[in-house]
Order: sequence, then structure tokens, then C-alpha cells
Amino acid sequence: MKTAFRIISFLEGVSYLLLLFIATPIKYLQGDASYVKLLGMPHGILFMLYVVLAIVIQKEMTWNNKTLGIVLVCSIIPFGTFYVDKKYLR
Repeated sequence: MKTAFRIISFLEGVSYLLLLFIATPIKYLQGDASYVKLLGMPHGILFMLYVVLAIVIQKEMTWNNKTLGIVLVCSIIPFGTFYVDKKYLR
């Protein structure tokens, strides 16, 4: 389960960065929302999987509630999922 969480964590982090730093600027600078539409749904699904898997593996990883909170908050911070991978999953 930890490996699946690491994969989802990486993909969620990459999709978030693409959405924030590529799709959103294109939407507002060029008026083309197609990239936001293209990346938005996969990112949303990956985000939900990240949250669910984090809760599921909490006991396996022996995380207390504070650590779980940090892991969940990192999902909304750019580059946060990469921090979680390095600090809590390796």
C-alpha cells in the first residue's frame, strides 16, 4: 500500500504543479481554458486518492494525528507531496 501511495503522491504533485504553473497562467494570460479542463479532472481524482490513501496507511506507517495532518496539508502546498515522500515515506 505504501508503494501505491508513493506513486499517487508523485502523480498528484506533478499534476498540481502543471495545473498551477502551466495551465492556469495559460488560462489567464491567453484566455485558453482547455489546459485547465484537461488537467483539472485527473488532478482532482489524484487528490482524492491521495487523501484516502493517506488515511488508509496511517496505521501501517504508525503516523499520529499530527503527522497525518501534515501529510494532508502538504497535498495543497506546491511541492508538498515531494516533501512528504522524502520525510515520511522513505
